[in-house]
Amino acid sequence: MLKKLEEVSKKYERLTQELQRPGVTDNQNEYKKLMKDLAQIEPIHQKYQAYEKVLAEIQSNKDLIANEKDQEIRALAKEELPELEVQKGELEDQLKILLLPKDPNDEKNIILEIRAGAGGDEASLFAEELFRAYSYYASKKGWVMKLISTSPGNAGGVKEVIASISGASVYSIMKYESGVHRVQRVPKTESQGRVHTSTITVAVIPEAEEVDVKINPNDLRIDVYRSSGHGGQSVNTTDSAVRVTHLPTGLVVTCQDGKSQLSNKEQALKVLYSRLQAIEEEKAVREASDARLAQIGTGDRSERIRTYNFPQSRITDHRIGLTIHSLAEVMGGEFTNLIEPLITYYQAESLKKQSEVHA
Repeated sequence: MLKKLEEVSKKYERLTQELQRPGVTDNQNEYKKLMKDLAQIEPIHQKYQAYEKVLAEIQSNKDLIANEKDQEIRALAKEELPELEVQKGELEDQLKILLLPKDPNDEKNIILEIRAGAGGDEASLFAEELFRAYSYYASKKGWVMKLISTSPGNAGGVKEVIASISGASVYSIMKYESGVHRVQRVPKTESQGRVHTSTITVAVIPEAEEVDVKINPNDLRIDVYRSSGHGGQSVNTTDSAVRVTHLPTGLVVTCQDGKSQLSNKEQALKVLYSRLQAIEEEKAVREASDARLAQIGTGDRSERIRTYNFPQSRITDHRIGLTIHSLAEVMGGEFTNLIEPLITYYQAESLKKQSEVHA
């Protein structure tokens, strides 16, 4: 670990020097890359500095205990030593986590796709409610959410909603939301007061750039048509809605919520690139070894990950056996108490796998 930390420290110093070179801002692409590289290792560098400081204090106290003639100073040094050892252990644990291999997608923005599953109208209603909850959460995090497309339910809610979310390290946090979400509650239409169970699926896809995925323009069929439903003055007056079909895979993406045909086409292509990239990564996951698997993904999207029980105001995450009784807060955008334990759990699993490899 110390060898890795020393390498990070040297890289930090090198990047800092490069950023101080005259004219470094003339090449904006290079400058942005240097700033991004520095931002990624700065937390490790700062934690390593704190760790070195604690090590120096421990050694200083040990020297005082061994050599100081003043009994009172020796006693104080001896008294401080256990607390310093605790700090050392905590910093070592934090550094081990910071040094874990990063998911290459963690810094990316995302495409969020929510679809109603089993349960008919009730599933559509909950799909809209969960999307709204994610919207609140994104706002609290300072992220920017843009609606790409929606498909209304038969009795309210949405059958499908797709949006992009951009901001700092969005995928690293939201990736744990992929999977089947189950809701248990009494529908408004239920006269007998019976609890129904419905499901929706959530897909969190890291946003791919055009350079990440090569698409032959001849493989695309682009159709335009008139928007329908919500959308303001442009609805049913211009052919602004866009449908993009990727012929080799049969993937279809539609977008009609933008103000123009051009913006809808750009948004649809963004979703298509990201879906194709996700297909490639999922293929890599299936073919990967267990060690690589731990770095690429967090689980099957078809897996039931969470249950929202409204009568008991209870949410259970089935992956880690976590249950909290604050359903109203979560639906208001407070996902921290669900997501942070998941991050801690998967970090612990990664640390365990690493220790098994080095054992």
